[in-house]
Amino acid sequence: MGDETALPVVDNDQTHGSNVLDIYPLSCYYFGSTRALPFKDETLSDRLHRLKSNYAAHGMRTCVEAVILVELFKHPHLLLLQVRNSLFELPGGRLRPSESEVDCLKRKLSSKLSVDEEGSVLEWEVGECIGMWWRPDFETLMYPYLPPNVKRPKECTKLFLVKLPESRKFIVPRNYKLLAVPLCQIHENSKTYGPIISGVPQLLSKFSFNVIGT
Repeated sequence: MGDETALPVVDNDQTHGSNVLDIYPLSCYYFGSTRALPFKDETLSDRLHRLKSNYAAHGMRTCVEAVILVELFKHPHLLLLQVRNSLFELPGGRLRPSESEVDCLKRKLSSKLSVDEEGSVLEWEVGECIGMWWRPDFETLMYPYLPPNVKRPKECTKLFLVKLPESRKFIVPRNYKLLAVPLCQIHENSKTYGPIISGVPQLLSKFSFNVIGT
């Protein structure tokens, strides 16, 4: 009984404020469409071949994706892009050489969510990184951790919170659908949404939601 070590006590009153997410109702936002973006029509084998080529030329591939929340029916919803009426993805994409993670995410959000007909873009408030997924080798599976024996991972995907303003226009390419999906539907539903998206509700478990305007 004499070997116990007392653990530090966290004062919830001091940390609670930083873990509150302000979200606005979906009705605060306008949704429109613009010209389609070109797709890379490739098989899984083609994608792995491209991953190997890019790794040989540039090293580990780094991707950044946005976790964007709105409120609907008094429940937090995650904004997802749907491609070809089947594939779901978080808005984001791959870093260019020497590009910062935040700059890349802002560029990708502007190209997929907010480019108007005149080509102007809007500013995005990129918050903290809440999760990372790794591809240890040239394979299809990604993991929410990097095994210590893996010294040269092939891909890393980082998830960032992106806070929306009170109002915004979302202008989406015509070959994408922008959907608001409830977190309860996404939770552990990897069969429909894949492991990264279905894990988002767990990443958000440390936050409480403050719905503004209801």
